[in-house]
Amino acid sequence: MASTIIDSRIFGDMFSDARMRQVWSDENRTAKYLDIERALAKVQGELGIIPKEAADEIVQHCELSMIDWDKLKAKTEQIGYPIIAVVNQINTNCRDGLGEYCHWGATTQDITDTATVLQMREGLALVEQDLADISDALATLAKKYRDTPIIGRSNLQQSTPITFGYKMASILAGIERHRERLSQLKPRVLMGEFGGASGTLSSLEKGAMETQAGLMKELGLAQPLISWHTVRDTIAEVGAFLGLVGGSLGKIAMDVKLMMQTEVGEVFEPYAPGRGSSSTMPQKRNPISCLYIHANVSVARQHAAALMDAMVADHERSTGPWEIEWVSLPEIFCLMSGALKQTKFVLQGLEVDAVRMRANMDITNGLVMSEAVMMGLGPYIGREYAHDLVYDLCRQALKEHRPLIDILEAHPEINKHVTRVQLEAMCDPINHLGQAGVMVDRVLAARQGV
Repeated sequence: MASTIIDSRIFGDMFSDARMRQVWSDENRTAKYLDIERALAKVQGELGIIPKEAADEIVQHCELSMIDWDKLKAKTEQIGYPIIAVVNQINTNCRDGLGEYCHWGATTQDITDTATVLQMREGLALVEQDLADISDALATLAKKYRDTPIIGRSNLQQSTPITFGYKMASILAGIERHRERLSQLKPRVLMGEFGGASGTLSSLEKGAMETQAGLMKELGLAQPLISWHTVRDTIAEVGAFLGLVGGSLGKIAMDVKLMMQTEVGEVFEPYAPGRGSSSTMPQKRNPISCLYIHANVSVARQHAAALMDAMVADHERSTGPWEIEWVSLPEIFCLMSGALKQTKFVLQGLEVDAVRMRANMDITNGLVMSEAVMMGLGPYIGREYAHDLVYDLCRQALKEHRPLIDILEAHPEINKHVTRVQLEAMCDPINHLGQAGVMVDRVLAARQGV
């Protein structure tokens, strides 16, 4: 019986992704425990640390199909941790007591932490692919709308013209930085653990470091320089990274929501019959994906903070902070998978109304071109004086509900220097897009793998 939004039969695929839920499922977690115990026995058998016969027997019985889930649950509740329960079952299934060599020299946290890292590796691979897809979608929008003018907004007020391609490219640049962060953090965080009770591998009289090296090679993980049982920066780094990604996805959702407002109407989430409809107002087309993105990334950020709390661990084996990760890490991955999935859906099918963008730019009767006018008049009357003069004339245009260009043309300190044709050039948004196109091209050229 599902009780959380992530596992809900109704909401689960809206707030998360089935692939990520599988990564953090009980079945996959337990499979990782078995993978590690299998690899440990294999390596120790090859090194002669345990009998080869025992290693072969253990390897043969590290199979998920052999797990008794009722016994695993009961034993975990009794002990507090599942590893001993898993090892007990492996041992029981092995013949002639050979299973006693299972888990040789390891401690519960070694297996648990290494399993978590293996799950993170799978989860980050999904995140990596989603980020690549989002990058592709943003790049397509940036290229298509490179020169499509739209008003920039500052403090929710119209500011100066930009292009929609520039808007998409600025977000794309952030996504590309996330992809770079991910490639940089993987060598640090995809590191296994095998240290024994206090991390010193004192339980193994010989071959300790060789076992550790062989185990990590077998699992495809980095070998730690020293045990990290209570030094949890790598786990917290993954949480912080996902929190940063969530911030960028939230930015996308926020802008799309605002641009979907009836009074704006510049872009819309992909349309499907009935999507975003209201139970009482048939005309409405509410944002949907953006709402889930916003909710998911907000909660994910709190989990990222919790993972930093988990770093405050006591001595060599902690009393509670470790378990914070058990709660927060799977949820931050699952919530972010939902946010990534919804973001891809929005961007890949985004409906863009370039005509409405231009119409919105013109609703101020030219006031948004005040910067261009100020800079254009600067060489004649000085920039500061031009600023104050244009400010006053903008107030006049607002009060009289007249186009700014008419007010400018009629002013004696302006018309003695410039003609209406020159003023029209200053007031044309197309002439005031700055280096937007150049910047779009730079971002597109710098993308990974392009």
